[in-house]
Amino acid sequence: MTDSVRIEFPCPYPLRVIGDKDEGFRRTVLDIVRRHAPDLDEATVSVRDSRGGNYCSVRFTIVATGEPQLRALHETLMADSRVRMVL
Repeated sequence: MTDSVRIEFPCPYPLRVIGDKDEGFRRTVLDIVRRHAPDLDEATVSVRDSRGGNYCSVRFTIVATGEPQLRALHETLMADSRVRMVL
């Protein structure tokens, strides 16, 4: 038997979005995030390029309010053709 872990909302929720590196990727990711989590703290945002320079990783922490918010955020991010993964 396994114990299920339930997330208690609201809570800090770290996310990482990996996608094709281009000039507007960071801005696009953060614009999408702000639509779903308007209180995004810019201090939690970090950007890192891949070793090969083809991809970019944007990390940040939002205050998650519930599963519907997280699902909608994930769907909106994945709808952008440059996004490869949301972790």
